[in-house]
Formats: sequence, structure tokens, C-alpha cells
Amino acid sequence: MVNILKSFNLPENLYADDVQNIVGNCIARFGEREWKLVVMTGEIHGHLGIYSTLGAKMGLFARECFEAQGLDGHISVLSFAGEQPPVSCLNDGLQISTGATLGHGLISVSPEENKRVEAVFTCGGSSLHLRLKPSFESQIKADIAQGVARYGHSPAYWQYVRELALRYWSDWNRREIFEEI
Repeated sequence: MVNILKSFNLPENLYADDVQNIVGNCIARFGEREWKLVVMTGEIHGHLGIYSTLGAKMGLFARECFEAQGLDGHISVLSFAGEQPPVSCLNDGLQISTGATLGHGLISVSPEENKRVEAVFTCGGSSLHLRLKPSFESQIKADIAQGVARYGHSPAYWQYVRELALRYWSDWNRREIFEEI
């Protein structure tokens, strides 16, 4: 696959102030590839969000698993995140990180009512079923509940959600937060 950009090394001053604070740490810990995918996801998604960031991390992790098996080619994705925010925001990150876009017809959303951070990835005849580990899911739910209790759904709440997304992005390792089922 031919990329558009040769590099994604942008000067740190081009990022929002709060993002500038995590550039070096994120790239050092998780690599430029994850950095690029989460940034692109945030730009296309329209804001930095928890679930879109997790989608980018999950999709990249799946790609790495397939590449380790010597698989190449298109990845298709079956998402269990639904079509209604906030969990459905995972789908944007999955599309950006895997290339399994609506335009390519390679992503679909399960009609199951239980929406969750989970997806099945298929590539070259092999499948990988990943979900967010329950401890991380519980952390998100607790943090969100705390934000709603403190701020309601005011602009301060949305700033709090952004701060959570930044923290999860910079602290959570994609190789540790998902489990194969």
C-alpha cells in the first residue's frame, strides 16, 4: 500500500496545547504509527474522544497481530460498538487504523443490542476477536460517571472527557488493554 505522507513528524507547536504535553511520551512509548492514527482519527472524528482513540489503538493492535502471522491484504471488521454514540465512536478509529472503511465495504456493525468495545478482524482467511479488558471498561464507566456527577453534560463535562481521552491515549498500552476471545 502506498501512503500519502512520507512522515508524520509535525512540529509540536502545531498541536493543541494539551496534546503538545503528550507528544513525546506517546511516540516514545507507542510509536509514530499509533500517534499518526490517533491524530488522524481525532481530526476526522471531529474531537478527541475516548472510544475513537480506543478504536485506533485496537485496529492497530489487530494489524500488528496479522502482520506477525505473515498476513497481508485487506482487513475486514465486524464491530460490536453499535451505531449510536458514545461507544459507536470506536468505529471511526477502527476505520482509520485498519483501512476497513465504509467506502471499501470492509466494515460492518453487528445488530446486537449489547454495544461494547469489541470487534472481529478478518484478514487472509484468519480471524481475530478482540475486546477491551473488563478492568479498563470499568475504569471508563467509573470515570464517566464521576464526570457526569460533577459537571452534568455542561461544556466542563466535555473538557473532562477530552482530558480522559488524553490520559487513556498516553497511559494505556494497546498490547495490554485488549484481550482475544
